[in-house]
Amino acid sequence: MPTVEFVRLRKPEKAKHLAELAEEFFQAGERVLITVQDANQGVTLDRFLWSWNKGSFLPHAFDNGSVDCFADPIVICVDERSCNGATVLIMGKPCSLDFMRNFTQIIDFAELYDDALAETSRARFRKYQEVGFAPRMRE
Repeated sequence: MPTVEFVRLRKPEKAKHLAELAEEFFQAGERVLITVQDANQGVTLDRFLWSWNKGSFLPHAFDNGSVDCFADPIVICVDERSCNGATVLIMGKPCSLDFMRNFTQIIDFAELYDDALAETSRARFRKYQEVGFAPRMRE
């Protein structure tokens, strides 16, 4: 059963958190998959990861279907496919429970800066509890 952790977002700064988390797991030797809403977000996050922290290097690729991403330790994707054998899923967008079961560690976001997004986050948290994922808040 995967470990599911929620990161509290009190401001709409998801890209910063995606980068920090990807770096944390990469430095721990994990392969990471980051899901995004669409190709525009994918390209934007791809560019952001190259420049977000001048002191770090995050080897990554945006899986847009035209490049081979198998060797990349961090992959950004729109579709629910893990082409790099990732064990960590960082959900920039929610994913299906079936897809989530392919990972050992999952990061989701509690978007508390918006009432509707906060309620949607709470609903996902409850759903994870119902299926036995035992989610918790990340400190």
